Amino acid sequence: MSSSRSAVALDPGRSVVEQLRERVAAMERRPAAQPVPTLPGIADLVPLHAGATYAVDSASLALALAAGASRAGEWVGFAGCADFGVEAAAELGIELSRTVLVPDPGEHWLEVTAALVDVLRVVVLRPPASVDDRTAGILDSRLRTRSAVLVVHGHWPRVAARVSVEESGWTGLRSGAGQLHERRARVVVRRGARPPHRVELTWPGVHRADPQVPEIHRPVDGRAG
Repeated sequence: MSSSRSAVALDPGRSVVEQLRERVAAMERRPAAQPVPTLPGIADLVPLHAGATYAVDSASLALALAAGASRAGEWVGFAGCADFGVEAAAELGIELSRTVLVPDPGEHWLEVTAALVDVLRVVVLRPPASVDDRTAGILDSRLRTRSAVLVVHGHWPRVAARVSVEESGWTGLRSGAGQLHERRARVVVRRGARPPHRVELTWPGVHRADPQVPEIHRPVDGRAG
């Protein structure tokens, strides 16, 4: 990250190795499956648990799943997210000073992601290629050992939940005129064989949609953001 709001990975006044060792030790002391902080608007919709992987189909959902932990003081990271939105992240409460960004890990994306999982609480990954069960298993084991959470933007063989946007649009525009007020999206969560769970959320902030607010006026492709 290269703006004035760029994330600072570690305290420059201390040994990097020492800080990473402290972080690894702290992660190892955390029990797997413990709850990880989530934004209030989606806490009951997608409760995150240490050691688990969650799949999303949009950058906005990926940011939303990472934001709760960051707000709570945890470190988070993004790998393969070349279009990472600094403003959108900050708007959701992601603390950029505790955020690590690797925009293009290249062919070593698996090793890079595993290294991030070792020291961060939540890691968002956009894999550059399809992932098989064996590759996913390597990170699954790492997640349980470090009590971290992986949020994958894209397909992943085994996940605790898949979260996707079925429909998305903006309120405030009518007949091509007016001012954009808020983004409203119908989100569906799928967990194994359970029936899908659907809710409507609004951005910015990620809140449950007010049922009294008129329906979406301008449809857009929900997977675009």
